[in-house]
Amino acid sequence: MRILLVGAGGVGAAFAAIAARRDFFEQIVVADYDVSRAERAAATDPRFVAAQVDASSAESVEALVREHSATHVMNAVDPRFVMPIFDGAFAAGVDYLDMAMSLSRPHADAPYSKVGVKLGDEQFDKAGEWESAGRLALCGIGVEPGLSDVFARYAADHLFSDIDELGVRDGANLAVEGYEFAPSFSIWTTIEECLNPPVVWEKGRDWFTTPPFSEPEVFDFPEGIGPVECVNVEHEEVLLMPRWVDAKRVTFKYGLGDEFIDVLKTLHKLGLDRTDKVRVGGVEVSPRDVVAACLPDPATLGDKMRGKTCAGLWVTGTGKDGSPRSTYLYHLVDNEWSMKEYGHQCVVWQTAVNPVVALELMADGTWSGTGVLGPEAFDAQPFLDLLTAYGSPWGIKELEVAAAS
Repeated sequence: MRILLVGAGGVGAAFAAIAARRDFFEQIVVADYDVSRAERAAATDPRFVAAQVDASSAESVEALVREHSATHVMNAVDPRFVMPIFDGAFAAGVDYLDMAMSLSRPHADAPYSKVGVKLGDEQFDKAGEWESAGRLALCGIGVEPGLSDVFARYAADHLFSDIDELGVRDGANLAVEGYEFAPSFSIWTTIEECLNPPVVWEKGRDWFTTPPFSEPEVFDFPEGIGPVECVNVEHEEVLLMPRWVDAKRVTFKYGLGDEFIDVLKTLHKLGLDRTDKVRVGGVEVSPRDVVAACLPDPATLGDKMRGKTCAGLWVTGTGKDGSPRSTYLYHLVDNEWSMKEYGHQCVVWQTAVNPVVALELMADGTWSGTGVLGPEAFDAQPFLDLLTAYGSPWGIKELEVAAAS
């Protein structure tokens, strides 16, 4: 296995640090538009080499694959670049992985009730081509989407005979010292997720949308995080899980907090969430890019962060024994641990570990397939076993069944 890693930002650099401890691959080419950033990430292991890439160009990705005889392309940049990297991998005849799918576009007339172009639609439209070519595009294999989707497969296979709801719930108690506002993940991606109309799936109704920050609920996260208010957010799990796992309803809710929501609403009111460029003096610039440039790079905040982040899936329905069941399957990372052990903050580390695990399963043939597939299409048990073997175990918390009502 020879991997082309596109993107050496926070998640890409964490991916390299995790992969450096494994032996399932021959080479990783760490590529970034900023070659100095690629060089820093590649310096962690003699099997790594650095390269420059234009992630907006399928031709650039294809050329780099061919130059280094890569067998797999790992996409670790923000979702604006999904399609050129996806298409470049296909053109080069290799397998592909990403942690976020192609972007959505709201419905023109009813954005808060009907879906327009859904997350991943552009990729799924090409599934037949990938299948005919005998190539695999494993999409959404970060933590969310990714590990949460693995949990859905595990719950369906091992815990539940009938599922009422697959509800992804993400929360944290992270604080960043010295900053009034400092997101722990890409603000560009966060704006995209949180201000787009959230998607919900229901059996018999299919996918539909709601207004941003809808259906607030307080969810009690495990291992010291505690109660966090969560709201509906657009996310890939809702577009992936119903394709492979039988359930009556699928949701994604994110614990943002009042202050974060207020900031996002203000950005939207001022038009600073826009991606189309505006002219300022003699320069054209995207307002969202300006916001991102004004905030600290999340990858640099690790030594200032305190707390834990938790990603998980709340599953309700009927257990294998025929009794009502309410279960939260989760993965929790303490920032102090990830910084001490790997030198990377917990949010990017938690995202990056999952594609490394998936690639190792692909390398030994445990996971295989063709077409455009989500993590739900594969056996969950080997993934969860290997994740634990990486030193980062997952957990299960049984909840009061009444809490699911």
